[in-house]
Amino acid sequence: MKNTVLNTTFYLISLLPIWILYIFSDILYLVVYKIIRYRRKVVYINLSKSFPNKSNEELKEIQNRFYRHFFDIIVESIKAVSASESFLRNKVIFKNIELFDKYYKKNRSIVLAVSHYGNWEWGILGISLNAKQKFMGVYKKLNNTFFNNFINKTRAKFDADLIEMNQTYRYLIDKKEECKIIGLLADQSPVKNETNYWTKFLNQETAVYLGPEKISKKFKYPVLFCSMNKVKRGYYEVFIEELCTSPEKTSKGEITSIYLRKMEEKINEQPQYWLWTHRRWKHTK
Repeated sequence: MKNTVLNTTFYLISLLPIWILYIFSDILYLVVYKIIRYRRKVVYINLSKSFPNKSNEELKEIQNRFYRHFFDIIVESIKAVSASESFLRNKVIFKNIELFDKYYKKNRSIVLAVSHYGNWEWGILGISLNAKQKFMGVYKKLNNTFFNNFINKTRAKFDADLIEMNQTYRYLIDKKEECKIIGLLADQSPVKNETNYWTKFLNQETAVYLGPEKISKKFKYPVLFCSMNKVKRGYYEVFIEELCTSPEKTSKGEITSIYLRKMEEKINEQPQYWLWTHRRWKHTK
């Protein structure tokens, strides 16, 4: 009963015009950030360690801009529940979708390394709408069952397959003849018992999730990178680029390192659009 009420509530909210939802975003910014101070300490520590050469004033400005964007992501993600194809096609523009088409014509599946940058939720839906291949998203199960199911239902609304992390290999073996895009949010922190590879990321020793690399090497799938720019409030551009076309020839950590350098480049350009509330460095070496 509780889940039904919550689902109905979020659906009804999602029907509101996006400009009204942005008013909610502004209110959340004032209440949750300014008054409740949600995870402000976590965000500031993450920023200060990632950008040791920036002044306190610069870090505070990035933090402020991040929270503005963060609450926009929340209301935009709610809007996605009922958003139409035309709405999302207008909001998320793919600049070089022909790179996906190139592999589709060859009937080759690809691994797509995505990150918590821009609005990844709209980006996932945009891929499902624009790519000719089947989109398959790998996810890490959330502790909260309602939000786990709610998020996955929204992500799958345009016929994407959502596969829990520990079922990935079985799915890929069963579907090996099917041309698909395997999307992974590759900048998340691995669980502690999988923390077996460390590298430098944003000036810090970082435990790295090797999922995209392992899959690409095992199945010999090329690895592509999905880069997202926020043009203005509610509008995004997506650019796809190749990271590695012959993964089976690489050494351990090589593909992951290339991905992280690309990610660092994006974050350094506009750091406010990455997910700083995430406890990315909770594990120590």
